[in-house]
Amino acid sequence: MAVVRWIKPEFEIAPRARIPWALEMKGVSAEEPSRLVESLTGAILGCGGWVLSRGADDAGKINFLFEFERNACLDVYSILIAAGVELAPSGHVRFTELCQCTRSQQRDCGAEIASIDLEIQTFGAEVAAGAQIFGAA
Repeated sequence: MAVVRWIKPEFEIAPRARIPWALEMKGVSAEEPSRLVESLTGAILGCGGWVLSRGADDAGKINFLFEFERNACLDVYSILIAAGVELAPSGHVRFTELCQCTRSQQRDCGAEIASIDLEIQTFGAEVAAGAQIFGAA
């Protein structure tokens, strides 16, 4: 019969690091995909954020993965709206929660990192084609 003894480690394990806000969001935009990628990238960097990955496919779907300090959440939320991104209702709710929580606990969490995984379906080409059709009539 084997005897199992528990041995206390000589070092203390540090408490788990707090997991930052990691949000997945979807949205739509009438902007042309390459223009939207360029403007959002510049705006996120301008707010002190980091663009970890970005890309677009032939169907006009854009994927952004970016991070920022929580005390810049209102700026980031504003630039998404100003760039012409219409978030899904759940995205608005989550961003509102993030902004309100950060505001109420500014000292404790303002420097924590928030992460956004954003998928945007663009309709720039279809909207432009529709505008030309309607304009010609």
